[in-house]
Amino acid sequence: MELDFERCYRAADSRDQRFDGCFYTAVRTTTIYCRPSCPAVTPKRENVEFYPTAAAAQRAGFRACLRCRPDAAPGSPEWDTRLDTVGRAMRLIGDGIVDREGVTGLAARLGYTERHLNRMLTAELGAGPLALARAQRAQTARILVETTDLGLAEIAFAAGFGSVRQFNDTMLEIYARSPSRLRETRRAVQREAGTINLRLAYRAPLHVGSLLEFLGARTLPGVDELDGDTYRRGLVLPHGFASVALRPADRWIFATLRLSDVRDLAPAVARCRRLLDLDADPDAVDGMLGSDPALAAAVHAEPGVRVPRAVDGFETAVRAVVGQQVSVAGARTTLVRLLRAAGTEPVEGQLSGFPAAEVVAELPDSAFGMPAARRATIRTLAAAVADGKLDLEPGADRAEATARLLELPGIGPWTAGYVAMRAMGDPDTFLATDLAARRGAAALGLPDSAKALAGYAERWRPWRSYALIRLWRAA
Repeated sequence: MELDFERCYRAADSRDQRFDGCFYTAVRTTTIYCRPSCPAVTPKRENVEFYPTAAAAQRAGFRACLRCRPDAAPGSPEWDTRLDTVGRAMRLIGDGIVDREGVTGLAARLGYTERHLNRMLTAELGAGPLALARAQRAQTARILVETTDLGLAEIAFAAGFGSVRQFNDTMLEIYARSPSRLRETRRAVQREAGTINLRLAYRAPLHVGSLLEFLGARTLPGVDELDGDTYRRGLVLPHGFASVALRPADRWIFATLRLSDVRDLAPAVARCRRLLDLDADPDAVDGMLGSDPALAAAVHAEPGVRVPRAVDGFETAVRAVVGQQVSVAGARTTLVRLLRAAGTEPVEGQLSGFPAAEVVAELPDSAFGMPAARRATIRTLAAAVADGKLDLEPGADRAEATARLLELPGIGPWTAGYVAMRAMGDPDTFLATDLAARRGAAALGLPDSAKALAGYAERWRPWRSYALIRLWRAA
């Protein structure tokens, strides 16, 4: 990733928060790297280097600033929009694939040899997959050190380190402090046993209301719930179950996590960020959409509208199939029946998440409450996901996943597009045949026939998913 020195320096000099996570500022005289918005005195030009990732700065011998915490910056919006191997690799690394399956597993998922994958990532990002995963492990470990009472040895293995010595050496190298010293400096706060409290950063503005309205209208018992401005949901993670409560605040989303296995912290955080689209660049999106007179007033009134995404690709696909040609309320009724048959109901207020594909595939006909053809579609979908023939997670090849979805009987362009937008994070999906989108278009004075609306929407590329959300809100 080629960085323009002058542009980066201007952003750092003005402490522009919009660039946090997009690049990192490293200072040779202090051997410290920061986020662009760090409040420290701007270093002289001749003492500065810029890196596309924290891992690249660490690899060059710089340690993280303890004032601005660059590892806690929002992720680069580029990883959500890019469809190439590097973008897919970054999404998979963020979900903890290297910690669970190693570089071998990452390379296999992407269809490259380890050597070639390392060469591609190093050439573009300044660090290979191991270094990128190591930077994420260090961040996970720091969060656990500062927010839990777990023993340091337990934290080392929970964060993915191979040994306590490796953990100690890495933390000392990146933060210039041993884990025990980091723990000494943590704030004295009230901690509930078994919970991890953290703040999720985002690029302002963020229109929280639109996210909560969308998610709240689709809550399912045992899966998720909305209580005032706090959204809670269950998560099915690689090592077990978890639940999270997400509450918006100024500049942050406060997250309270309950994990059955602390090794799942990194994927849990990645999925929460993905669900609320926290790594988006609202200035770029709103700048494009706001230039259209038809959307300008809506963008001005509600800046920072995001695409409500997903924590489970299979769940989103099932919701999409059930929601074909029925209202949101009707789809919810059908899904509640399915969940009861699968045994997914709240127990003492605990949320367990959506049932696995293997469970749904084996449910009896009485569990579905829908026409036989649609029931067969869900069973076929569940079997394809359970067998590994269909990957609907963010690291998937979007074009390939969409093509395989369309091969399944009963799944058409609307369903495949909805899944691509919410489950796989495609920022440029547009559902021109969607009734609510056409109603929203009519309310804004835009063409409301599917063909004419699709043609008009071409001017909204590459942010048509965000335009679709605004049409739904206008409806």
